[in-house]
Amino acid sequence: MSVTDDLLRNAEFWHQTFDRAGLAVQPALQTTILTCMDSRLNPYAMFGLREGQVHMIRNAGGIVTEDVIRSLTLSQRFLQTREIIVIMHTNCGLESRTEEQFVEEITEAVGEKPHWHFGATDDLAATVRESVQQLRDSKFLEHRDAIRGFVYDVETGALTEVA
Repeated sequence: MSVTDDLLRNAEFWHQTFDRAGLAVQPALQTTILTCMDSRLNPYAMFGLREGQVHMIRNAGGIVTEDVIRSLTLSQRFLQTREIIVIMHTNCGLESRTEEQFVEEITEAVGEKPHWHFGATDDLAATVRESVQQLRDSKFLEHRDAIRGFVYDVETGALTEVA
């Protein structure tokens, strides 16, 4: 048995007990959260959220990428979201190396230089500010006045806003 097999059994139980039909495609709270894919972050639990309330975009580092802008554009312009919350976190894997080290290691391993940016950081607050500014500067986003950034402490559970 694999982990996937175990998860599929859980999914079958979910299906048998499913009680969330009829949720609107538009998030009820008109908010999108951009955060890291790190398994120690559970934004639904942290904010007391349920399905149907927010859009959740997760990637390595919770950084602004072309695909994040694409998703946020669709979220705002077609699904009526108005606010964006950006969350990065302490002890992130992107703090473990420089951008150059990430590129060098991957290039050596696969024989090709990646065409994308890893998002390495040694200053989380500065990276959060940069991400918030990138979003505020994007002409594709319709609502740029309600974007806030935070750092989550994986050891204490504290969420600190970055000014």
